[in-house]
Amino acid sequence: MTSLDPERPSGGAQPTETAASPAAPKGASGDPSPSSEARAAAREAASAARLLGRQLGILARSGGRGALRRAGIAAEALARGSAGLRDRVRRGRARTGGPTASSGWRERLGSKPWRAAILAVIGLPVLLVGGLVAYSAATLPPLGGVAPESGQRALTVEADDGRVFATRGAFQGERLTAVDLPPHLAQAVIAIEDRRFHDHWGIDPRGMARALWRNAVGGGIREGGSTITQQYVRLTSLTQEKSLRRKIQEALLAFRAEARMSKDEILLGYLNTAYFGAGAYGIDAAARRYFGKGAKALTLPEAAMLAGLVRAPSQLAPTRNFGGAKERADVVLQAMVETGAISAAQSDEARAQTVTLRTPPETPPGTNYFLDMVAADAKRLADTSGDVTVRTTLNLDLQSLAEGVVARRLEGEGAKKRVGQAALVALAKDGAILALVGGRDYEDSQFNRAIQAKRQAGSLFKLFVYLAAFEKGFTPESVLVDRPIQIGDWEPQNATGRFRGAVPLRTAFAQSINTIAAQLADEVGIPAVIETTRRLGVQSDLPEVPSLALGSAEVTLLEMTRAYAGVLASAAPVETYAVHAIRGAGPKPLHLRGPPTSWTVLSTASRAMMLDALQAVVDGGTGKGARVPGLAVGGKTGTTQEYRDAWFVGVTPDMVVGVWVGNDDNTPMAKVSGGDLPAGIFRDFVQRAGAQMASRRKRPSAARAEPVPTVAVQEAPPSGAELRGVPEVIDTGTLAIRGRTIRLLGVEGEPGASARRLARYLRRREVVCLPAAGEPDGAAQRCRIDGDDLASLILAAGGARATADAPADLLAAEEQARSERAGLWRRGR
Repeated sequence: MTSLDPERPSGGAQPTETAASPAAPKGASGDPSPSSEARAAAREAASAARLLGRQLGILARSGGRGALRRAGIAAEALARGSAGLRDRVRRGRARTGGPTASSGWRERLGSKPWRAAILAVIGLPVLLVGGLVAYSAATLPPLGGVAPESGQRALTVEADDGRVFATRGAFQGERLTAVDLPPHLAQAVIAIEDRRFHDHWGIDPRGMARALWRNAVGGGIREGGSTITQQYVRLTSLTQEKSLRRKIQEALLAFRAEARMSKDEILLGYLNTAYFGAGAYGIDAAARRYFGKGAKALTLPEAAMLAGLVRAPSQLAPTRNFGGAKERADVVLQAMVETGAISAAQSDEARAQTVTLRTPPETPPGTNYFLDMVAADAKRLADTSGDVTVRTTLNLDLQSLAEGVVARRLEGEGAKKRVGQAALVALAKDGAILALVGGRDYEDSQFNRAIQAKRQAGSLFKLFVYLAAFEKGFTPESVLVDRPIQIGDWEPQNATGRFRGAVPLRTAFAQSINTIAAQLADEVGIPAVIETTRRLGVQSDLPEVPSLALGSAEVTLLEMTRAYAGVLASAAPVETYAVHAIRGAGPKPLHLRGPPTSWTVLSTASRAMMLDALQAVVDGGTGKGARVPGLAVGGKTGTTQEYRDAWFVGVTPDMVVGVWVGNDDNTPMAKVSGGDLPAGIFRDFVQRAGAQMASRRKRPSAARAEPVPTVAVQEAPPSGAELRGVPEVIDTGTLAIRGRTIRLLGVEGEPGASARRLARYLRRREVVCLPAAGEPDGAAQRCRIDGDDLASLILAAGGARATADAPADLLAAEEQARSERAGLWRRGR
């Protein structure tokens, strides 16, 4: 009979079938059958699934990502489910008395193990990719959840005469709407960035294939494969991480953006957030930064140039690479022709139009020390949002002069005397910073040695000792005895190792006699010296010890120069400042410098005696190297132990100039004293500064919200016209400016190290060249940089030889370099 109970076998064959069932899978020799191997493979697959689940769980715990943890749990559940499925299959086979039809594939795999291996090789990557896609989707950020990095607010920086010489920060402009967007601008961006923008759904496989082909044919990356939608979500929703997960998320977010936003919204969002170089974020900011107009007013060639920037904004920014930006604009115009946006005739007409930049020149590298200080001051004085224009105290002509003098002295005399660094500060009598050099090369080191480095002042500190003594009744004619002395445990020594006996204070100050300064400080008291130092504006820590009289305290160059300015101005403390005014978008200045809040007027008699002593230093004392014919100069030298620091601070009727030289690692120099290299730098600077100050432009009102002056940069003009631009150095007598080779009149160029030094000096600075008189077809040119003749600067620094037919002024510059053994002349050539 047939039983109705499914668990009960039918008929009388039960004992035979039950006995035979366990032996059915085995052969005569007892080897495992194919079905047994299949079951083993299934067990291994289940074990692998469990292992994958555990690994994903570990990743989830280490990364702290809940979504990955859930994926690990799901994988473990999958492993348990597969194991249960295997058991159910086994029980079903047992009920039916043998292998089922569904186990055929296991038998086939068991009979040929290489098939299982192939399946594992193919399946495991698919499983991993699928897991990564699932993880990327589970951790997908919200659309528009990341604000683009725009950096600090934009600063437009003007010199004291109103000339714009630098910009810093990020220009934002206005956010465009669909009404504001010119059709040719949208067409230009779509043509060069994503031709099938209106046809795809976020990702364009055809565009990716086309980009790969053109890049392969062109031998480099000429075209990208990302769509505008992908670039938009990358800017607004993702970080800059470079990983496969981010690319997957980029694709997923592109699909989401296409589903939620219109094409016009995506395009506008992209244009309002993309970076266009030179600190400009957004198309309107770029239009204002480069062309001085809003995006709505862009012409076709201007729109093509901006559209070409987004692929490589830093390399193609027209302020740095006008030729490259123009070439890229031509590529954009050709792409517009190919897409039917414009005709070939319109493209030719646009190419023929002159594109004129309305933008400040590149920041002179040497002014960056000053700009760092200005940026901090602008934030402190007007900490508001929005772009601002800052009128500073910097005299560009004096700044260029200071940089040149310091560089020439360090490369010449400094190299022989183991001097690695120098700093210079020039102040007006009211404390305005006219020039500031914070080090040898800003790009090598941004540490500002003029305002940040604290070094021992040496004898430079004696100013405060003598001024305190004059205020206590001493005079320059008062006599003290230069002799061995001991104050407590301290026994000061003179630099010469000798003693002079009875000496007037004027002579003692001029010759920097240490024992006299120590006696004076002991007589008036160290507290009185400290009080005088504080009144003159020194804010550094001042230890109340006898050795303070000889400059054992560490101070900065700026505060020491400020103190000497207080003596010149007869009022203390002189408040140094770098900012005249700050203007925003409105007509009213955000900040306008007023008169000093408070000061102490120095005694007329003590001030006169101090100025007399300072002049004695230069006339016949340790500062003779600072003498300038025809100019009244006073000053004081300072040298620290083992020649680790050398100082000179000098005063003229118009300004105060402080100079420090030394090494960052505090290693000794080769017997460099304050009357040596620092005094020479002071003299070189002041000699030419007088003429610069006399011919300086009248400074416009800082209070008025004047429009920002701009510099027009055009394509290379004809050979007979003025040519300006940032040059490339071929040798010290030959430059390349916007594709034209310029030979400097009267200069026999030097290659190699001299050319590299010139390139560093000219880095990103604009040069203006004109054909020299009498030269056929402009064969040789006279070029100027910041008002100075470039050929004269090169020859005076020993960077080249003068030709036999060079003008007299250039021959004189070469003779100066010969006499100073500067540059190539120090090699005895």
